[in-house]
Amino acid sequence: MQDIFHIILLSSGSVVALFILTKLMGYRQMSELSMFDYINGITIGSIAAEMATALEDGVTKTLTAMIVYAFFSIALSYISMKSMKGRRIIAGRPIILLNDGVIYEKNLKKAKIDLSELLVQCRVNGYFDISKIQTAILEDNGKISFLPKSEERPITPNDMGLKPKSDHMVANLIIDGKLMKNNLKHSGKDTIWLNKQLAAFGVTDMKEVLLATCDLENNVTVYRKNEMEHKGESDVLD
Repeated sequence: MQDIFHIILLSSGSVVALFILTKLMGYRQMSELSMFDYINGITIGSIAAEMATALEDGVTKTLTAMIVYAFFSIALSYISMKSMKGRRIIAGRPIILLNDGVIYEKNLKKAKIDLSELLVQCRVNGYFDISKIQTAILEDNGKISFLPKSEERPITPNDMGLKPKSDHMVANLIIDGKLMKNNLKHSGKDTIWLNKQLAAFGVTDMKEVLLATCDLENNVTVYRKNEMEHKGESDVLD
């Protein structure tokens, strides 16, 4: 029983340590991680798991190892941000795989990518005909970027001489029946104005609202809780 309690305590400590170290190393998506970052993250996670069951040796050694790995990750990330040369050494540099109808076989070998894999990535990104691609670049995070030929890219408003209004984020005023006071304040409105807007939607109590948003032009959108059930509808299709 004592060992179980000790494991629970150590596991909680390892989770806290892993959370803190992850915060220090910063936020990045999996697709943005370099190979070193990916392996380093797995190693830190493995050490944290070992820390959770370190009954005899204690936590000092495992915690120290986690901190050392995290320190190197933070240090290399800092060097990458401050030095272009350092970034090229640590993360590598983009490699052109295809350009203007020419496939660079030498660069494919350098990137350890065969032609079949390149074609798979083309299809995954919606290019079933490789001749429609102007340039394909392998980024330093291992992801391939594709630039379609000018005649294959979608028409933009600029191509048609149009100047649409810029899109902006909307403010979430109510979430799950709770008033977001800071968002309401930053939008320059008050509860009196909000209640009037809700009344226009037939809402008398904020708790009835699942989500309410407001854009820069003061257009309010309200999503009521269980609105489909109120209408006698169901979210299950026959």
